[in-house]
Amino acid sequence: MRKSAIVPGTGWDRRTSQVSHARPRRKPQAAHLLGPAFVAAIAYVDPGNIATNLTAGATLGYQLVWVVVAASLVAILVQFQAAKLGMATGMSLAQLCRRRFSRWGTLMLWLQAEIVILATDLAEFVGAAIGMRLLFGMPVAVSAVVTAIVSLLLLELRRRGRTRPFELMSAAALLLVGAGIGYDLLFVGHQSASGLAAGLIPDLGGSTALLLAMGIVGATVMPHAVYLHSALVQGRGVSTEDAWRRPAFVRRVLRLDCSLALGIATVINVSMIALGAGLGAATDGTWTGDLPAAHAELAARVGGAAALAFAVALLCSGVSSAGIGTLAGDVVMRGFLGRRVPVHVRRLVTMAPAVLALLSGASLTGLLVLSQVTISLGVPVVLFLLVYFCRDRALLGPLVNARLTTWTAAAAGAVVALLACSLPFTLLF
Repeated sequence: MRKSAIVPGTGWDRRTSQVSHARPRRKPQAAHLLGPAFVAAIAYVDPGNIATNLTAGATLGYQLVWVVVAASLVAILVQFQAAKLGMATGMSLAQLCRRRFSRWGTLMLWLQAEIVILATDLAEFVGAAIGMRLLFGMPVAVSAVVTAIVSLLLLELRRRGRTRPFELMSAAALLLVGAGIGYDLLFVGHQSASGLAAGLIPDLGGSTALLLAMGIVGATVMPHAVYLHSALVQGRGVSTEDAWRRPAFVRRVLRLDCSLALGIATVINVSMIALGAGLGAATDGTWTGDLPAAHAELAARVGGAAALAFAVALLCSGVSSAGIGTLAGDVVMRGFLGRRVPVHVRRLVTMAPAVLALLSGASLTGLLVLSQVTISLGVPVVLFLLVYFCRDRALLGPLVNARLTTWTAAAAGAVVALLACSLPFTLLF
C-alpha cells in the first residue's frame, strides 16, 4: 500500500505543501480558539510596561499617550496575524523560519530572538524583585530565585495539559494588574481630561521623548509574545483543515480574542501613563518614575491600601510574565533549532543575567527602561517575518493577508525600524 502524503494529525500534504480537506470533521467551536490572546497579553503589562509608562507620565505628562495607543493597535494586528499563521499552518513562527530559511539565516534569527527574550527576562525579574521587596522586604537576589520557582510552577499547569486553568490564571493576572493600577489612579487624582486628549496628537519633542517612545514600543509590541502566540493556538481541537475550511469563522474568533485581551491591556497601559502624570503633578515634579519611590509616595499621599495595590500589581505582573517568558523561550529554541532544553535548565540560564544585573546595584527602574529599548530593536524583525509569511497564499490559503493588511504591517515595521536606527544618535548626541 502506498504511503499517505498527509502528515498525521495536521492535514499537511507533503506533495503540495497545502492542507488536505479530505476527511470530514465536526464544526470547530469558538470556545476552542478563545484564550491564547490573554496569555500573550500578559507580556503587554509586564514590569517593563509599568516602569516605562510611569516614567513617561512623570517626565512628559500625557505627551506619549499616542505612542501607547498606536503601538497597541499594531500589537493587535501583529498578534492576530501570529494566531492566524499558527492556525493555518499548524506550525509556530520559529518553526516556519527553520523550514524556509538557510541554516545561517535561521541561526541569526534565533540569536536575535534570544537577546530579546533575555531583555524580557531582565524586566520581569526586576519587576518581581521590586514587588517582593516592597511587600516582604525580601532581598532582590532572593526574590529573583523565588520568581523563577513560581513561574516554573505555573508552567507545570500547561505542561501537564491543563491549558484552560493556565489561560484563566493569565486572564486573572491581567485583570489584577489592571485593578491595582486603576485603584491608584482613582485616588491619586491630579488628572486632566484635556491633557489626555492632547496626548493623542503625535509629538516627539524633547530630549527624552524618543527614548521613552522606543521603550513604550518595545514594551507594547513584544516579539516573544508573537512567537508564543503562533504556538498557543495549536492543539485546541481546531485543526488546520478546519481553519482552511472555515476561514471567516477562524478570522472572526481570533480577531475577537486578540481585540478583547489586548484592548484590556491598552486601557491598562494608558492608565499607567495617567497615573505617572498624576503622581508627578502631585509631587510637583520631584518624582520622576522610580518604582520604589512611587510606592513610598502612594503610601504617604494616598494611604497604605494604594501602596499595597501598587506592590501587588507589580509583583503579579513580574511573576506571571516571567512564566510567559519561559514558555516563549522554549517555543523559540524548539522552533528555530529543533531542540528542546528542559524548562528548569533554561530558566537557570536565562535568569543568570537578570540576577547579576540585580546584584550590580544599578538603578532598577533604569534597567527596566533599558530592557524595553532593547526589546524594541527586535520588533521590526518579527514584523517583517509575519509580513513575509502571511502574504504567502500557498502557505495560508484562504487565511492569507489582504493586501491592505500586508502594507499596514510593513509600514508599521518600517516606522519602528526607523526609530530604532535613530535611537543610538539620540543617546550619543
